[in-house]
Amino acid sequence: MTIHQAAERSTFEHLDTRLISAVADAPPPDTGAGALRATLTFAWRVLLKIRHVPEQLLDATLFPILFTLMFTYVFGGAMIGSPEAYLRYALPGILAQTVVFMTMYTAVTLNTDIERGSFDRFRSQPIWRPAPLVGALLGDTLRYSVASAFVFGIATLIGYRASGGLGGVAGAIALLLVFCFALSWLWLIVGLTVRTPAAVMGVSTVILFPLTFVSSAFAPPETMPAWMREFVTVNPVTLLVQAARGLLDGVPDTGDIALVLALSAVMTVVFAPIALWLYNGRT
Repeated sequence: MTIHQAAERSTFEHLDTRLISAVADAPPPDTGAGALRATLTFAWRVLLKIRHVPEQLLDATLFPILFTLMFTYVFGGAMIGSPEAYLRYALPGILAQTVVFMTMYTAVTLNTDIERGSFDRFRSQPIWRPAPLVGALLGDTLRYSVASAFVFGIATLIGYRASGGLGGVAGAIALLLVFCFALSWLWLIVGLTVRTPAAVMGVSTVILFPLTFVSSAFAPPETMPAWMREFVTVNPVTLLVQAARGLLDGVPDTGDIALVLALSAVMTVVFAPIALWLYNGRT
């Protein structure tokens, strides 16, 4: 070893020692991605996807219009005698059915991310771990708000007026958003366990059809067989529709509202830890 090489080696060893010392004493690097910021970033990602693929808003805009018009004018006369009377009865059910069905797209989006590898990339980032899940739920909540606005918009155009006024409408939408946010944790579990987006759609649809249609959303339970009324009575969608109907009609039932909020809390407490456990344990 020459004198020049020995001097160079001594310099690098000294530099390495200083670097190691600096890194050991330094605080963890500030990534700027705390829990709130990371969550909002992933919520913004949901909105950006809508911006780049606006067709995704069809379920939040066109479908609510079609459901409202179809149920009102196809079933209205047969069910209660006039489309106007039926719209007053069925609007809370149309609202609930429209938005509750949209919750399953949370699972489809998550499963698509897993299939494309985006999911693994998110997990490798130095961010709050649940941010991709919570952010997706927040972004989808905005889509639920858009769908609710379209349902009330088209209903108002064809003559619906809520006796509960704007306060009743706002309360019904807020209750619906809380319920759907809690229910979406269940779909995250489905999205993390089922292998393909098509399978996610199939599983979610099988669960959602009896929940939404075998309820008091579109027909009074008194017209149903006794054995079916037992299910309708305890169906969470029935509880949601009854609470929303009371708010819209200006006769809010605090018992119904408290029951929906309690049910939403239970769903979150039960499903959220399972979804996060599956998310953290996934390899």
